[in-house]
Amino acid sequence: MAATRPVTIAITGAGGQIGYALAFRIAAGDLLGPETRVRLRLLEIPQGVRAAEGTALELEDGAFPLLEAVDVTTDAERGFDGVEHALLVGAKPRGPGMTRADLLGDNAAIFVAQGAALNAAADDAVRITVVGNPANTNALIASAHAPDIPASRFSALTRLDHNRGLAQLANAVDARVDELDGFAVWGNHSASMFPDVSRTTARGDRVTGILGARLGGPDGVREWLVDTFIPRVANRGAEIIEARGSSSAASAANATIDHVRDWSLGSTGTTSAAVRSDGAYGIPAGVFASFPVHAIDGEWVVQEGFEPDAFARDRIDASAAELVAERDAVRALGLL
Repeated sequence: MAATRPVTIAITGAGGQIGYALAFRIAAGDLLGPETRVRLRLLEIPQGVRAAEGTALELEDGAFPLLEAVDVTTDAERGFDGVEHALLVGAKPRGPGMTRADLLGDNAAIFVAQGAALNAAADDAVRITVVGNPANTNALIASAHAPDIPASRFSALTRLDHNRGLAQLANAVDARVDELDGFAVWGNHSASMFPDVSRTTARGDRVTGILGARLGGPDGVREWLVDTFIPRVANRGAEIIEARGSSSAASAANATIDHVRDWSLGSTGTTSAAVRSDGAYGIPAGVFASFPVHAIDGEWVVQEGFEPDAFARDRIDASAAELVAERDAVRALGLL
């Protein structure tokens, strides 16, 4: 029997493909479980309202027992009023001729406004997941403009990178993804991110040992990581765009569900999320970077015990430097 008190969840960019995929999964109970009723707030810009209204009609037609209500709005404060989960999916995509600095500037304005609206209207216990890219720096911007919300209530999605890496690694060692543990993604949600297999086990055995037996030892493993695994994970989004003609949608929604469910309900083993760095593992304090994490009592906790070698250290440092450069670019615009 479902609990009587519904949880209010906002999705920005709700008329887009990721928002569309998310809404039905949430209504079905995949996010917070089969005992929790939900209210959905679908937040869109004026150009996207009709698509969001169509999603609302389909949600009604789905007759989901857990779905208490659906509201569509263009007003951020109304959309975030009392929300306990805010999924910030909507962001301006990079267009022809745009530099990364252009993208940062355009999206900074969006996330400045959303941070302020969350600060004014959200529930005291709100958790905010930033999906729209550049996700790590958008989380930094939104958090900076929500001074009454602890920074620990913001995180950015690197679970999609994590899931992509798990799937590729499972294929490489002939294991199921649920037989792997200890895999982590470090740094930025960009081509610079570092998928780290150094502590990963498959059915209790180190995957580096399994791979070494198949690839001729440590040198063969390193060659596979550099030439095959890391580029495949980093460029998977581009591969999907080439194959289907548009960006990842269902897999991004699925990763968002995984991320928020673990954050809310707790997790075992290791996963990845971008959280505000306190300087752990040498990543500069203040930026939102992906770490190996698990969730305890509704909080992301950075896992201890990882010991990056020189190979990993170079890649982690490069991704952290990119995050610092993004932060400095937004700061130069006067938005931090």
